[in-house]
Order: sequence, then structure tokens, then C-alpha cells
Amino acid sequence: MARKSDSVFNADKRIRLGIWGLGRGMSFYRACQALNFDVVAGCDYNAHMRERFLEANPGAFATDDADAFLSADFDAVLLATFCPAHADDAVACLEAGKHVLSEVTAFHTMAEGVRLVEAAEKSRLVYNLAENYPFSAAQMYVARRWKEGLFGDLMYAEGEYVHEIRSLAYTHIDGVPIEPGYALHNWRSWLNFHYYCTHSLGPIMVASGTRPVRVVSLPGTQSIPGYPPGRTMGMGTIAPSLITMDNGAVVRNLMGGTTNDVHQFRYWGTKGSAEIGHGLFLRLGGGGGAPKLEVTADWGEMTPLAEKMGHGGGDFWVLYYFARQILFGEPAPWDIHSAADVTIPGILAYRSSQENGQPYDVPDFRNKAERDAWRNDEFAQPRYDVKKGCFPRTADKRLTGRFNTIMKGLLRQLTVYRAYADWIQVFDEVVDRARVVELADALIKVYPDMRRTMRQARRLADAYPRSDGARVLNSVLEAMDEQATGRAGFLERVKKERARLKRKLRR
Repeated sequence: MARKSDSVFNADKRIRLGIWGLGRGMSFYRACQALNFDVVAGCDYNAHMRERFLEANPGAFATDDADAFLSADFDAVLLATFCPAHADDAVACLEAGKHVLSEVTAFHTMAEGVRLVEAAEKSRLVYNLAENYPFSAAQMYVARRWKEGLFGDLMYAEGEYVHEIRSLAYTHIDGVPIEPGYALHNWRSWLNFHYYCTHSLGPIMVASGTRPVRVVSLPGTQSIPGYPPGRTMGMGTIAPSLITMDNGAVVRNLMGGTTNDVHQFRYWGTKGSAEIGHGLFLRLGGGGGAPKLEVTADWGEMTPLAEKMGHGGGDFWVLYYFARQILFGEPAPWDIHSAADVTIPGILAYRSSQENGQPYDVPDFRNKAERDAWRNDEFAQPRYDVKKGCFPRTADKRLTGRFNTIMKGLLRQLTVYRAYADWIQVFDEVVDRARVVELADALIKVYPDMRRTMRQARRLADAYPRSDGARVLNSVLEAMDEQATGRAGFLERVKKERARLKRKLRR
């Protein structure tokens, strides 16, 4: 597959691509041309998403009608619809004769997984999962060296995808507040983070060549302010699980939304270990006190293309493997069966957490007998009524229609305020104290908008005090120290504190 000047592949064939879900789906767009994809169709229920798509693809077909989209003339679908809908949407694509690259996760219930696996097997079309975290330069380096035997056999690993995304309960991925303004995001507002397990587990599977066989999890119920609709649902809880792999290794898989975003990985093998976080570090020498050194990693000749793409280059590689399989028949890392392997542990971890730690064996959906055992299992987390939203159906829509806009502003302002209020408490211990002064500057700048947003939030919360919306608003207002920050004179006190900090710095 020697590379042509205008393409990664030595192939004249072009792949006509439709994108279903034009929020996340458009993130892949920059690599399409170099990977023999021509984007010819798009589908999204949001008019502003379709408009943005057509600006980037003049002459393409765009619609909000899924049937019309799937009836159009193209070869493959980049599927980026709402997460719990992926299975049914992928089946519809396969039945329409389209290859499928599906965003994570592959399915939402075990029964959906059975239907999807069997639809993909029957179709003989290409199905890939767009799990991109294994394809950063560091992860691909570890995977390559693991296969060469540098680390030995996997003993234990830790993968972390802890990502606080409260604002996405109230806005689309492009930051535009959801309309109507009292509604919530289709799934980011309520889906338990256990379900979103592939970014932390996937890299470990690819690197070590192992698959999960057993999972257990305990419930976590603490939450930070601003996640709807309560403390026992949604992406605002910490979601750890322990997974046994088929070689006997144990993996700690950690997801959640909390006060420290981390995407770190640690691997322990029988001959050596690796850590991926702020750099790539290996400990080689077969012992706990062996030398630990930092190494470099890139993608070789693909680096200029991969480094321009999102998720540490991972978006480029899932498109690359998808195109390569369509063009040349070379298997991709995430076929339908490995997609099931990486999706099922999240479904069963949520179930285990709801049963106070009941362990579950992870079935292998390559095996029909194991599929049959789950064929009718539709167990799933209860869904929130996102269309109704956080307020009574009889509420004044003119008032509640401002909810998402208020929440978007409030959450941004909360972070600015808390960063200032908390860091000044440890100012004398901070190494780079000038950064704390910058936090005071940021609060002074945002404060007029912050006070205005807080007043709007208080009015809405008081109008419907028993609603989920009021509980969410009150949790954020409490974290913003509403009684103190809303008083006259607060801004002047911040300015005086900033001046005091500046004097300290000069001394």
C-alpha cells in the first residue's frame, strides 16, 4: 500500500461516506480526503448542525430523515448518533447495505448486542467500532513493544477515563444550548458512566491482546454539583470496576466525572511495566527497583496526519483501519466481536454496582450458545425523561426555557469562582503564585455576568422549588457561595485581595 501524493493508500477506489450525527461526526472530517473517503451525505435532527455540515460539504445531501439518509447512494456510514441508540442505528445501516464505523459504545443492552452481532455477521459488511484511545502514539508504542515481548505477560493494569462534562447535559457538543431550553441532553444528562467504559478498557485490551472474562463493581453515590437529575444517576458519579482478563490478569477500569480529569494508564507485565500520563515511562529490568526512564513515541510517516486529529491522533487511526478494511480486506482492531468484548463489561459493571458487588462473567459473543443466554436480556439503567426536563409539565415555558442557557453560564462561572476561592487558601504553598493572581483577574472579569446569571438561577429555582431543576440550580449556587458572592461589596473585596496578593509577590 505505497502512499500516493494525495492519499495514504495506493488505491484509486473512493469510499462514498455518509455521516449520521453531525456533532461528534464532523470531528473526523479533516482526515477523510486523505483516507479515500468522499463525504456525500449527512443526517442530523438539528438544523444548525446540518447547516454547518453543508458549509463544509457544498453539494452534499443533508436531511433530518434517517430513512431518506439510508436510502441515498453511498457506501459507508460514520455513525455518531446518541450513544444508547448505536445498536439499532447500526443494524439499520447494515440492513441498508452500508459499512459501519460506529462511535462508542456498540450497544446499550445485552439483547441489543446479540442483535447487532448477528446482523453484522449476516451482512458480511465491514463493522468497526470507533474506539480511538488505543491509538495515541504512546499507546501504540506500548502495544507494539508488548507484542515483541518486551513486557512479558500482563499481570495488572489501570485505565482511567475520568472526564467532568457537566455542561454537556445542557448543551450540544458544539456548546449550543439544547432547545427547548428546559429539556436535557438525550443521554449525557442521565447515563451512568459505567456504560462509557471503552476509552479506559480499550487500550489495555489492544496493548496486551487480552479480553475481559469477569467483572465486579461497587456503587459510588457521591457527586459534584451541577449534574442532573440526582446523585444516583448520570455521569456525575465515580464508576470503578475490577475486570479479570482471559490470561488471569486483573484490570482496574475507572470512569467518572469528578474534580480531577485524568486519562492515565499503568501496565504491569511479568518482565516490565509502562506508565502513560504526562509522558511515556517504562520500567525495564524485571524488578520493582529496575531503571525507570522516559521514552519518546510517534506514528512514523503518519505523524503529520495523525497529530492534526482529535483524541491524541486516535480519530485518524480508526478512520484509517476502517478504510483499509473496506479497500483491502485487512481486519481492523475493532471488529464486531471485539466491539462486544469492550462494551459488555460496562453494561455488567453497572449491573454489578446496582447489586452491591455481584460479579458477572463476560460472555464471548463469538459463541452462539453464549449469545443465546443473553438474547432476551434488556436490563438497562432507567432513563430520565429528557424531553420533559427538570421542571413540571405545567411550568411556564418562557421561564424554564432559559434553564440550559443559565446552566451553561453558571457552570463556567462556578469553575472560575471556585478556582479563585480555593487557591487563595493555599497561596503561600503555591510554587507559581502568579497563577493565583491570574485566577483573581479571571473572577474580576467574569463577576458582572456571574452575578446576573446567579440572579436568574435563583429566580428559576424559587419558582419551582421541589423540581429537579431547582435541586440542580441550588447545588451550583451553594457551591458558588451565593450568600457571600451575591452581596454588594464582594467584587471590591476580591480586588483588594488581588492587590494584597500582588504585594506578596513583589516581596
